[in-house]
This record gives sequence, C-alpha cells and structure tokens, in this order.
Amino acid sequence: MTPARISYGVLAATLLLVGIFHLGPPLLVLLFSYFALRQLHRLTKAKWIALVLFLVLVLGVAAFAAYFMRAAILALPDVADTSIPSASAWAQKRQIELPFTDFDSLRDAVVDQLKQEAHYLESVAHFAGHTFTAIVLSILGIVIAASLFLTGGFIPHADGARNNLHVACTDEIAARFWDFYRSFSTVMGAQIAISIINTILTGVFLMSVRLPHAPLLIAITFLCGLVPIAGNLVSNTIITFVALSVSLKLAVASLVFLILIHKLEYFLNSTIIGQRIHNPVWLTLIALIIGERLMGIPGLVLAPVVLNYLRVEMLKVEVPALK
Repeated sequence: MTPARISYGVLAATLLLVGIFHLGPPLLVLLFSYFALRQLHRLTKAKWIALVLFLVLVLGVAAFAAYFMRAAILALPDVADTSIPSASAWAQKRQIELPFTDFDSLRDAVVDQLKQEAHYLESVAHFAGHTFTAIVLSILGIVIAASLFLTGGFIPHADGARNNLHVACTDEIAARFWDFYRSFSTVMGAQIAISIINTILTGVFLMSVRLPHAPLLIAITFLCGLVPIAGNLVSNTIITFVALSVSLKLAVASLVFLILIHKLEYFLNSTIIGQRIHNPVWLTLIALIIGERLMGIPGLVLAPVVLNYLRVEMLKVEVPALK
C-alpha cells in the first residue's frame, strides 16, 4: 500500500469517526478557528498579533452567544403570545384543536409531556452532560487550531533515513488534510460572503418595517445563511412566522421580499460559489440530505465541503483517453 493510499484511508476514517462519534461540532470549530486565524494573519502579517485578535474574537463570539440565548429566551414569550392567537384562529377554521392557547399553556403542555416520559430526569442529565462535552470539545478544537496555526502542522522526526515510511505517510496525510481545509476555505469563504449580503438586505427590510425582535432575527439570518440553500429557507420561515404575528399584510410583504432575496441567493450562488466550486444545485441538495442524515446540522455545513473536496481530488486523477 502506497503512502498516498494510506493518506486517503486516514482522511476517510477521520470523517467516518466524526460521524459515528458525533464530533461534527468540534470539527467545525477547529476548521472555522483555523480559517479565522489565517485570515487575521493575512491582515496583520504577524502570527502573535493574529492569535491575540483571534482570542479577543472568540471571547466576543462567546459573549454574543450568551446575549443571543438570553434575548431568545426573553423574546420567546412575546413571540408566542402574539403568534399563538393567529395560529389558534387558523386551526379553529380547520376544526383543529390545539393543546394550548397562550405561552403559559404551551409551556405547561410541554412540561407535562416531558414529565410523562419515563426517563425525564435521565434525559435532562444526558442533555446537560452532552452540552458540557460539546463545550469542552469545542475548546479543544480551538486549541488544536491555534497549535496548527503556530507550528504549521506535522514536523516529522529527523532520526533514520529521510525517505522512510513515516515521513512519506506524514507528508501525504498532511497534503490530504490541507486539500480538505482548502475546500472548506473555498466553500465557507463564498458562503460567508453570500450570508453577509443576504443579512444586510434582510436587516434593512426588517428595520424599515419595524418588525419585532429585528436584531434577533438578523442574527438568525446570518447564522442560517452559513448553510447553503436550506439555511435561507429556515430563516425565511421564522421571519414570516414572526411577521404573521403582527398582521397578515406584513407577513405577505415579508414573504414576497424574502422570495426575492431567495432568488438573489441563486444568482449569488451561481456567481460566487459557482465560479469557485462548479457543483450543480441538485448535487449540492443531495449532499445536504446525506450530510444531515449522517451528522445533523454539522453535516449540512460539511456536506458541500466534502463534495468540493471529492471534485478536487478526482480532477487530479488522469484517465486514459478512450479509443
């Protein structure tokens, strides 16, 4: 077995283990962290300055995440109290009986349903433990990214012959993972650009119509925009639902505007992502479905990356011309 084949096996095994052991979130944290460090290094030209700015950025993201969660929790009762009456009226017209009429009754219904579960306390403990583990693994992902950024990756030991199996395999494995990161950088760089454009346009609309909880919806739009195609649909649904809680006219106006934004995203995908990745939309959708089934939300983000990586690797293989 050649070192190149071993390197492909190592990368495939890594992705397989990530899916089996649900390590998608820390892998994404590692990739995003390394991506941010390299972008900051391009601006600062000094690694230590880039690292300091990155740590400040991480602390800022953590603070924003805490604020975002608090704002979402505080906004939930208001959103529910304004949205549930519309949902109840819609259900009554269709002779559908809902188990709640306001936020308090919705909360009580959810709590009662959870308490009826045989392993309620075990589920809560499992969720808390899973959350703690995800946080620890994410921190480890940041540390690994910083270490790779500072050291530059593998440094094979110099003992023995230079042309040995360890050095050859190390070089090939490093090349495979570097190509995978470049695919991530290509896809995410384009997707971040698209998400920023969509978020700015959506934010202007939300502020102009004074939709409730606009800052929270803008943050959701940006985060959902990091997921190609599917993310835009999720954020549009949330915004339309909140607009419906205000009035039907505003909901229709929001839906029309978001449809136009969605059409703009197809244009942006064809110009920004299409020029870099060259994968058709139907193939990306298939990759998203498979990625979601295997890894959940992290799979949605990683699916276009893996798809682009496979394309890049196949382009390197020369096939003899058919006679």
